[in-house]
Amino acid sequence: MRTILRVTGGDRVGFLQGLVTNDVTRAPVWAALLTPQGKYLADFLIVPDGESLLIDVDARLADDLMRRLAMYRLRSDVQIAPAGLNVSRGTGPAPAGAITDPRHPALGWRLYGDSAPDDGTDWEAIRVAHCIPETLVELIPNETFPLEAGFERLHGVDFRKGCYVGQEVTARMKHKTELRKGLTTVSVAGEAAAGTPILTADGREAGVLHTRAGDRAIAYLRFDRIGAGLTAGGAPVTADAAP
Repeated sequence: MRTILRVTGGDRVGFLQGLVTNDVTRAPVWAALLTPQGKYLADFLIVPDGESLLIDVDARLADDLMRRLAMYRLRSDVQIAPAGLNVSRGTGPAPAGAITDPRHPALGWRLYGDSAPDDGTDWEAIRVAHCIPETLVELIPNETFPLEAGFERLHGVDFRKGCYVGQEVTARMKHKTELRKGLTTVSVAGEAAAGTPILTADGREAGVLHTRAGDRAIAYLRFDRIGAGLTAGGAPVTADAAP
């Protein structure tokens, strides 16, 4: 379930621009709100809608996101309220008024309105095929670092836009260090559910399985432990190259 928030007021663009990971002036965009330590709090799409901006967020995070945005509002000319809209999405021909999902072309289109029909797309399979993280599955508040979750690859962070909450840590991870762990796709030859630890051939923990679709899955792995002999619950695991 998704909640659509509407942000109005003359300062709406500048207000969000100073808070989120992406360049709001280029909306529609996918973005996140981070802690000052650079950890994920919520991800959402920001979509222009006339004289307002829509925030398309997982319903389970909507109340907390509204609270946090209100905390930063201070004297800005910004109002934030539920929009009373639904979102429909699909991968076929896009209806009038739809936007292309800015994360990846395989995610098709999104349309905001009164109804939310489902075109039957297997969204889990698409996410796994393209290593696209999901809120509260691969993206965990106060734990996940956005670059480890693929935000750069999926156009969710802009390194040229200037300051935002958590920007310093995110920029340092980009420019001064090499990612040692993160999300990648794997093949699994056997039974192993999401949450199963992935072990190296000598029994060291290498990571954990997340969303699975058929014999493919998203996994969070230490890149220096990717190699022959990985298993999850006894099932052989073959990791793709680190992103």
